[in-house]
Amino acid sequence: MDNLDTVMAESSTNWEKTFHLYETVIAGDDNSLRIQATFKLGCMSKHAPENTLACVIPVLVELLRSPIDNQSPSIQGASAYCLKCIASQGEGRLAVIIGQCGAIPSLLGLLQTSESNLQKIILKCLRNIVTFGDSNRLTVVRDGGLEIILNMLNASSPGLRRPLLEILSALSLLREVRRVILGLGGVCFLIESARCGSMISRTRAAQAIGMMGLVKRARRTLVHFGAVRALMELIQNGDTPAKLVAANALGVISSHVDYIRPVAQAGAIPLFAEILEGCEPLGKEIAEDVFCVLAVVEENAVVIFQHLVRILRGSNTEAKAAAADIIWDLASYKHLVSVVQTSGAIPILVELLRDGSGDVKEKVSGAIAQFSYNKAGRLSLADSGVIPILIQTLDDESEELRENAAEALVNFSDDPLLGDRISCVR
Repeated sequence: MDNLDTVMAESSTNWEKTFHLYETVIAGDDNSLRIQATFKLGCMSKHAPENTLACVIPVLVELLRSPIDNQSPSIQGASAYCLKCIASQGEGRLAVIIGQCGAIPSLLGLLQTSESNLQKIILKCLRNIVTFGDSNRLTVVRDGGLEIILNMLNASSPGLRRPLLEILSALSLLREVRRVILGLGGVCFLIESARCGSMISRTRAAQAIGMMGLVKRARRTLVHFGAVRALMELIQNGDTPAKLVAANALGVISSHVDYIRPVAQAGAIPLFAEILEGCEPLGKEIAEDVFCVLAVVEENAVVIFQHLVRILRGSNTEAKAAAADIIWDLASYKHLVSVVQTSGAIPILVELLRDGSGDVKEKVSGAIAQFSYNKAGRLSLADSGVIPILIQTLDDESEELRENAAEALVNFSDDPLLGDRISCVR
């Protein structure tokens, strides 16, 4: 068939005709033409309708099972390339069809018997199949794919490493895979996958690290192989979803008493302060949880309050409210009373109670109410002029603000040293 590229390109406006043309070529005896047509179809697949691609998938899967003829490029390589292209189309539906048609066992079999050039094409095909088709991950694992991937990572050439790591990151979202990775000593590869590959793959790896970190034994192994540094790099350099997933995973690791100091010493606190100042509500929640864990150690709390005070002095209203909310939580930590006093936070909180925006004032009033349960805290607050502001706040339209102010004033009135100050204001 002369000038196949031109013929297929001209028929691409009629995809039914294109499909029949492709079937005719595949049924022929010219293997070079079959390979050329398959590669061409892969290049054209992003323009093809989903139903046409669904029809061609069984043909391509059957080509994977063709006898190996040592031709380069091979018909298996062309088919794997075309399936790779198709798998990324159709919002995952086509990737699922590829798995249902039995492509995975064939690809895994070829992977173990082929040379590096064909292996690279097959790995990229598998990567797309497990990336876009969630259900395919379990099939790969049940067909022995995880062990194959781990073995290849132990001995792979640099050219194969990225797709191997990207496949591993997708498979690691399965609980049984994380268990096997831990048991076979593959944690180092999971951490490597959080540092290499596409951002989507790195984010998946960070998510898997976070889920694995919920297991005490695994947490120790993750830290040993450098998970803290890998997650911090992703927080620094990743896109917004990657930052949030990595931050959450790092928070999971830091929640163990043995790693509170190491995580802080690695420089995590400034990164979480940056997340706190971002525009993502989930990021603020993650930062708040992590700060409340890290602040258990007083030296960490000192650094945390430096950032919180800086944020309170800034112009970011949402970040101010989040910072005040964290101080509200930390005000209940008895060992942090002196840290709060020396941080300079109290005069700023009092100022914000008087002049801040609605949400900021509510969070600040909660922090002040909590801090007023401590004798030294009450004195510092009173000396900063909070009592008359609290009394004025009793008339505020916000019910939460009124309740917090009343709670603080009760604590002041019950203090023999400060009760007179309330009487004087009244």
